[in-house]
Amino acid sequence: MLLDRLKNHHLVLASGSPRRQQYFKELGLDVEIRLKPIEEIYPSGLSGAEISDYLAKLKATPFEGSLLQKEILITSDTVVWHNGESLAKALDKQEAYEMLKKLSGNWHDVITSVCFTTLKNQIVQHQVTRVKFRELTNEEINFYIDAYQPFDKAGAYGIQEWIGLIAIEEIQGSYTNVVGLPTQLVYKTLMGMVG
Repeated sequence: MLLDRLKNHHLVLASGSPRRQQYFKELGLDVEIRLKPIEEIYPSGLSGAEISDYLAKLKATPFEGSLLQKEILITSDTVVWHNGESLAKALDKQEAYEMLKKLSGNWHDVITSVCFTTLKNQIVQHQVTRVKFRELTNEEINFYIDAYQPFDKAGAYGIQEWIGLIAIEEIQGSYTNVVGLPTQLVYKTLMGMVG
């Protein structure tokens, strides 16, 4: 079991996301939350998983030189990719509305990249999940934005919230990936690292 293999290691999660933190608890893994601010800017030529891979690695850079021997730093980034465009976190209600209007009645990809960094090496993995929204009314979109303020979420929505219950017609791939952490990928990667 992973817990036994990790007993000589210390997991550090560089994420303020309560959803990611909760998944580590549910996996039975103790993590220390260690946050260091970073500007999430990526080169304009990147697309899809290249963006989330780049940002997950970027989030590990402030920790260079401060990791200890047995520490495994975990950083992560989620991108909502639709029609060749990255729908990042919405800055305001108008932007959130426009994003949800684009997703309404369409398929999109949710891509989460996870970067595992130790003193000796770095592994970046990502998972892609396809999500299909039914057509949303303007009233539904406005209600969701007003009630849930989804400004901290890629694509301006959380699958685990009201909108996930009423709008998602189909999902192909990992549900936890859409929430923000592909848990089986994390488990498998950590098993490989400490096995």
